[in-house]
Formats: sequence, structure tokens, C-alpha cells
Amino acid sequence: MTRIPVWVFRFCEWDSLMPWNNPALVEHLPRPIVAIGNEYPPAFELDWHQHRRGQLLYAARGVVVVSTRHGAWVAPPERAIWTPGGCSHAVRMVGPVSTRSVLIEPDAHGSLGDRNKVIQVSPLLRSLLEAACDVEPEYDVDGRDGMVMALLLEELARAPTVPLAVPFPKTVEIVRKCQSFLDRPTAHDTIDQWSADLNMGRRVFTRMFRRETGLSFGAWRQQACLLIALPRLAAGEAVTTIALDLGYESPAAFSTMFKRLIGVAPSRYRMSL
Repeated sequence: MTRIPVWVFRFCEWDSLMPWNNPALVEHLPRPIVAIGNEYPPAFELDWHQHRRGQLLYAARGVVVVSTRHGAWVAPPERAIWTPGGCSHAVRMVGPVSTRSVLIEPDAHGSLGDRNKVIQVSPLLRSLLEAACDVEPEYDVDGRDGMVMALLLEELARAPTVPLAVPFPKTVEIVRKCQSFLDRPTAHDTIDQWSADLNMGRRVFTRMFRRETGLSFGAWRQQACLLIALPRLAAGEAVTTIALDLGYESPAAFSTMFKRLIGVAPSRYRMSL
């Protein structure tokens, strides 16, 4: 199985990519929200960095994976990843990627809070993100561009959160177990196996895992498998190969899980890339 170490990244400086689209050059401007767009080659990776403002990262083409010290978040088509200001993170591009990114002041209407999350991108929000990247950073707040940005903030405030996250717990021993699972994911791992490996009682482990991740063990395991599957699908691997590598009994079982979480079958998802 192809290993995808989502928390390890090759170093690349912003200035070597597109100096005019470097967030550090625009986030100081006296505007509640500024937008930038970038084009990345396949498998491009940004090393650990942070922004003063919160950042919403949307891939108009391709798939992006954002990792922090607390977990990993993935954005397939029609999704976007929110990273709060001051949060150190790294980004991995799957395939050639076109990003549309907005940087939002913490106290601005439309800021998405102080936790990482993935949001649903509606057709209107997608169009606004595209339009925002054509707006000059020092736009006229009272003019047409200012109205576009104000509507963008309004739509962001309404955007629903979707479950495409693999948060890490705080307990070091469980974090190591989670990282090992991402190295060798399997849909058959059980609570009893993990609690025994960690020398914990089943109830203690279950309560601790939910308290520290916000997810049940079963939900976390499914989302971890999905995190591994999405980039592999984007890379063109066969659904059957991915399903069996992840320990599903059949491609149909994998497809059922995938459609429940993503909304479309794996084959349809691949066609949308």
C-alpha cells in the first residue's frame, strides 16, 4: 500500500512560488478580508508556517491536505479548509492544484472560529471565492469590490461544517497509536484491540478518545481511512485496490462508507477532479 505521511512535508518557501501571492505581503492590509490565488504543480508541499489571520483554503482544482500538530484535514472538490490565525500548519497538494485562499481578521464577521474545520462550498460561495481573487488587495470597501467581499464574508458565516477531519487526541500514547494507524490503516481495528494495546479499560479508552478528539472511535477510524483514500483516488488508483488495502471486505463496503461521508460514489468523485 502507498504510504501517505500527511504530517511530513518537503520544505518550500512562499517567495519561490509566487511572490505577489504571498499571504505575508497582504495580511497586514487594513481590510477585514483579503484573497489570493495560486497554481501549484503536482505533489507540491508547503512546510510548517502560520498566518496572523485565519485562512480558508479552497482548491478550485485538485485536493489539498492540511496538517497541524492536532490532526489532519482534507478538502476534495466543493470543500474548503479553515485554519485559525496563529495555528502552525503544513499543506500538501495532490495532483496539480489551483487554490483560492482568503485571509480573515479574527474579529471580522464570517471568521470561522478558533478551530480547524472543513466547510461545504456552495456554488455561490465558489463563485465568490473565484471573484475575490480578482479583487485588488487594497480594494474600495464602499465600492463594488467591497460589496463582493462583504457578501463573501456573509456566505462564509453560513457555510456548514462537514466531517472530513482526523483530529489527534492529547494523550501522547494515543497520539502514537493514531499515527501508526495512518501509516497502516485498516477498517477492521476495534476498540478492544486499541484499549488492550494501550493497557486501558474499554470504557476508559472510549471516554478519553471521544473527549480528546470529539469523535467516536468508529467515526475517527472511518475518517482516517477516508483521508488516506482521497489522495489515492485523485492519483488515479483503482477503487478495488484502495478498498482492499484499507481492509474493507469488498469495494462495495468501501463505496458505501465513501458515499455516506462524501455524498458521491468513489468513481463519481474521481470524475469530478
